[in-house]
Amino acid sequence: MLNAIRATSIADGLDLGFALIHKERARPNEVSRMVLVGDVRDRIAIIVDDMADTCGTLVKAADVVMEHGAREAIAIVTHGILSGDACEKLNGGKLKKLVVTNTVPHEEKKKLCDKIETIDISPTLAEACRRTHNGESVSFLFKHAPMD
Repeated sequence: MLNAIRATSIADGLDLGFALIHKERARPNEVSRMVLVGDVRDRIAIIVDDMADTCGTLVKAADVVMEHGAREAIAIVTHGILSGDACEKLNGGKLKKLVVTNTVPHEEKKKLCDKIETIDISPTLAEACRRTHNGESVSFLFKHAPMD
């Protein structure tokens, strides 16, 4: 439920439509079924998640939105773990792009997959540290993140 609230908030902030993929797991790290709630037809689907480990879920989510008529699928993920055969899955999948932050080193993975793009969050972390040290609001950063 928390992910739905977060996604709705992002969509509202960007004045965009919203769809949700409900995933069911038969076992840990194995998605058995995905159900799309919402309309992605003729749209660019932006898939938001907290981390990309083996990328199986992201690749499957991209398949689902493309099967429902999305023009393309892009994933934006906080932590790009990219373990095991993640790059092979990305290269063989329908995701056009995977955008990750630099919280986990992944330069070697980028050499294996040209779909991976990186966002540098060091300015945001530095500003959070400065604000904490000075007793200023850190929540301010959620609406006003420093940009390069």
